[in-house]
Amino acid sequence: MTTAKSSLVVRFRFNGSLDALSFDDRRELFSRSAIVDSSVRETVRSIIERVRTSGNVALLELARDLDGVDLVSLEVPKDAVSKSLQRLSRDFEAALRRSARNIERVHAASRPETTTMEVEPGITVARRPDALARVGVYAPGGKAAYASSVLMAAIPARVAGVSEIILCSPPSHTGFPAPEVLAAAAIAGVDRVFALGGAGAIAAMAIGTATVPRVDKIVGPGNAYVAEAKIQLTSEVAIDSPAGPSELLVIADDSVDPRVIAREISAQAEHDARAAVIVIAIGDDVARRISAAMDSNIATQPRASTIFEALASRGGVLSVKSLHEAMQAANDFAPEHLLIATRNAADVAQSVRSAGSVFVGETSSVAFGDYMTGANHVLPTGGMARCYSGLSTLDFVRWTTLQSVTRTAARRLAADTAVFAEAEGLPAHASAARAWL
Repeated sequence: MTTAKSSLVVRFRFNGSLDALSFDDRRELFSRSAIVDSSVRETVRSIIERVRTSGNVALLELARDLDGVDLVSLEVPKDAVSKSLQRLSRDFEAALRRSARNIERVHAASRPETTTMEVEPGITVARRPDALARVGVYAPGGKAAYASSVLMAAIPARVAGVSEIILCSPPSHTGFPAPEVLAAAAIAGVDRVFALGGAGAIAAMAIGTATVPRVDKIVGPGNAYVAEAKIQLTSEVAIDSPAGPSELLVIADDSVDPRVIAREISAQAEHDARAAVIVIAIGDDVARRISAAMDSNIATQPRASTIFEALASRGGVLSVKSLHEAMQAANDFAPEHLLIATRNAADVAQSVRSAGSVFVGETSSVAFGDYMTGANHVLPTGGMARCYSGLSTLDFVRWTTLQSVTRTAARRLAADTAVFAEAEGLPAHASAARAWL
């Protein structure tokens, strides 16, 4: 591959008609669940056991060995968190605060509420949402500092009423996480911050150490080691949906400006060389126009090599004959992000059944949703949008069921309850019910 941006010609892994894909190509396109490398699995298992056995000592060793930092303290002092705001540009701080306000507004509107109903006279059943006591948020470090992910995870937890929110993020050479991450933690109202990264941070939050408190749930994105640690610890702590590389599926018809789609393709593909970015174009001509626009667009991109690699390995521009066929493919693909760039996009969106977040109309850039609309960008990937939703206040509560039966209602329930219990071979249950006759 040439390194001169001006000479890069985009090659997509999947091309042509969707119907013409071979069985193997179609399976590769639609089955994107990550296969974990055995070395990753074993490394994570070893890290978890080190943290379980040695606690803080293991965490300090991991920081030195993996992050190259000799930590003075695992926990970041509160004044260092608050002072991080002073290190931001005024424009970036304003953007962070605007994003935070919108996230709070959106998630407050979907705060769960108690429901109560009288099933029969004298029989009342209620479901009450109780906020989790302590939640752990993970924010990646390394190549980039994702302040936005801190806001997206911590603010819904606070809106839901979580008592304590802790944040783990890898230390930089200063011994603290990136200042942007700390600033986002201050704005989001995070209670405690720890300079911990990778699988060790996940293990610490799931198991607990002398310094890091055990949490009820862990949320937030991370690399393959973080994702694997979350999965291995699911018997000890709740997690959000399993996360993988970024995804975008675009449905486009001949009403779209192909340059818009090219920009969206580049925006998602620059995340990671393993990002999956697919366009389902209604008609061969639309597919050709979008491919041509992408050739022009990539020459302007600072991260062109990453985009090029992502599209060559997992990207595609595929054509279909009808909108119905396109939407059927979208629901089968179950993308993290779905952009509907068609006529009457709002009507088309009504047929979506499997997507993490839907962007309605070509002006609804995924970039806006990543940062500013207030909708959550912590979303299911790898086709898991078939059964998982994006992060929301619902992820930070558990439900308590309350049942009340009056004396009169108890007499009415007794006989049928006893019959049911005897049929299942539980005579004591039957006796307990008949006592109310």
